[in-house]
Amino acid sequence: MSEIQGHRVLTYDHDEPALGSERAATDLIGDAFGEQADVVVVPADRVAADFYTLSTRVAGDVMRKFQMYHVRLVIVGDVTAHEEASEAFRAFVHEINRGSDIWFVRDEQELSAKLA
Repeated sequence: MSEIQGHRVLTYDHDEPALGSERAATDLIGDAFGEQADVVVVPADRVAADFYTLSTRVAGDVMRKFQMYHVRLVIVGDVTAHEEASEAFRAFVHEINRGSDIWFVRDEQELSAKLA
């Protein structure tokens, strides 16, 4: 648990199970509530491959769950390979980053700037 720009941030570790299902999202949201966090940070390399393939609907299911419980989800890391592999995913990231609930950011510095 940390605080960034006045937000309580729960960071998902690199060695924890991958975020790749609605159930995993629910578990993270429960952890966030337990820590009174309003932001959950997940490293991009701990997100399941199915999440990055929009046709699987995993990303949508996960993101809806976070939005429903009003917990911000931030994927931190390089997702360039996924964006290059799919025009749809690149457009998805661009559109998501325009909002305030879910973001894809390169690093903690970019996260801090968005939370400011």
